[in-house]
Amino acid sequence: MAEAKKEKILGVKGMNDVLPDDAPLWELFENTVQSVLRSYGYLQIRTPIVEPTALFARGLGTVTDIVEKEMYSFTDSMNGDQLTLRPESTAGVVRAVLEHNLTYEGPKRLWYSGPMFRHERPQRGRYRQFHQIGAEAIGFSGPDIDAELIMMCQRLWDDLGLSDIRLEINSIGDAEERNRHRADLITYFEKHSDVLDAEAKRRLHTNPLRILDTKNPAMQELVNDAPKLLDYLGDESRAHFDGVQRLLNANNIRFTINPRLVRGMDYYNRTVFEWITDHLGSQGTVCGGGRYDPLVEIFGGKPTPAVGFAMGVERLLELMRANTPSTSAGQCDVYLVHQGDAAQLQAFILGERLRDAGLDVVLHCAALGGAGSFKSQMKRADSSGAAYALILGDDEMAKGEATIKHLREADMTNNQRHIGFDQVVDYLIDQIVGDAEHEHGHLHAGQIPTHH
Repeated sequence: MAEAKKEKILGVKGMNDVLPDDAPLWELFENTVQSVLRSYGYLQIRTPIVEPTALFARGLGTVTDIVEKEMYSFTDSMNGDQLTLRPESTAGVVRAVLEHNLTYEGPKRLWYSGPMFRHERPQRGRYRQFHQIGAEAIGFSGPDIDAELIMMCQRLWDDLGLSDIRLEINSIGDAEERNRHRADLITYFEKHSDVLDAEAKRRLHTNPLRILDTKNPAMQELVNDAPKLLDYLGDESRAHFDGVQRLLNANNIRFTINPRLVRGMDYYNRTVFEWITDHLGSQGTVCGGGRYDPLVEIFGGKPTPAVGFAMGVERLLELMRANTPSTSAGQCDVYLVHQGDAAQLQAFILGERLRDAGLDVVLHCAALGGAGSFKSQMKRADSSGAAYALILGDDEMAKGEATIKHLREADMTNNQRHIGFDQVVDYLIDQIVGDAEHEHGHLHAGQIPTHH
């Protein structure tokens, strides 16, 4: 009896693979972000993707959407601990700062990257596993660091060639100011309860600020006429917000004050900001941030000011695809084609020498059907994106030289050279890097301007 065909196991919906064709764009984005962050003095921190559930319940607030219905939480079968896949990274970074006393010797500028997890319906720009890169400045109290973070984002958009992202800012004040505004907001919405939708009614007495963020067209006029938090700011909050605006204006950073811009997490205060695009449908926010001075104390530390942002990598990559020329890169600089046992041994030797010199090299290896003919190997060499094919066969082994073929040369009638084994490395370095750079001496991998 024939064995039943096994059903394919597919990935989890909303948790996507990053395939080799997509990797160059990810690398371009990540390298650019790291370069910008480094230029402002931010140091990388890496925290676990699993944290105690209590960390997020305490930090984000139990009435936020994330805690109420989006977290992937579970009980550890070994010891019964309540654990959660991180839905965001700020709470974990602050936990690590406190646990390891990172601010003992002064404020810290930190950045992170990695996957986050939220249990929601997958759609364009929203996934169950998504990636964020963010920065946190902990221990700084003035409006200058708020402005620095915003300016850092603007530099990143410029370096990535993204011009269709706009900045909205607001101040949500301090706790006392928000409480006074909250009481008036509840009173206002209660008077117009007939206009509120089910979601707004659910939030009315738990998180009424979030009602201001509604996308329901039927509620827009009501929300526009609601009491504005900016009118409740005290002198300190107003001075802080004015300071942020003054620094942004002085550095030609264009922005709009959006009095409806709020935050769902309980720990935010004063400055909040979002970078928004109109090219991603309803999921238009690509980066959001703000000040969260209360969070360190909420987690059991001494009162410590802090501010940061997080950007959605997938959303920014989608913008880059529309704005950036193809970033597809070759697999290697040199593809080694060989036939015969002796040629294979020599191919390994030359491949290692070329890698020692800083070049990326792919050596043809046997696949299903055997090692392959010269013709089939050359097809592989061409499709690899390599600039050169290094060919070894019986003739080359007899003469002690390799055939080097330029795969990208326009003049295909004069694109082949025969080079002695001992001269192969120098010849290819000269061709790829150029004689002028080669005269400066041995080049290390980081100096080779290859396809990266």
